[in-house]
Amino acid sequence: MAGTETALKEAPASIEGATGVALVDYTTGMALGTTGGSKGFDLNVAAAGNTDVVRAKMRTMEHLGLKGRIEDILITLTDKYHLIRLLSGRGGDGLFLYLVLDAERSDLAMARHQLRRSEQDLEV
Repeated sequence: MAGTETALKEAPASIEGATGVALVDYTTGMALGTTGGSKGFDLNVAAAGNTDVVRAKMRTMEHLGLKGRIEDILITLTDKYHLIRLLSGRGGDGLFLYLVLDAERSDLAMARHQLRRSEQDLEV
């Protein structure tokens, strides 16, 4: 089991093309921890904005009567992938991991696999 800080530091190093990662509380929109980002890309602002994405998808599922659980939400931009992985179990309810990937340097399938492993190792 890895603590939040350790897991956030290890994720970008273990995921090819990762440029930033955040652990986010979607009930408040606050990032509980971040690693990476850049001068032109504020992970805290992105985390808060993606909270709205998660909430909207959950509302839509409720209105449709869908009983499944969201695993990932993928947003593809021309040069970046934004991957949102909702956490479950061990105190992870209400939290998601947010990963930003360089589309040209990353393997999306491997990134999803590694993010899933990071979730399993994360101690919240």
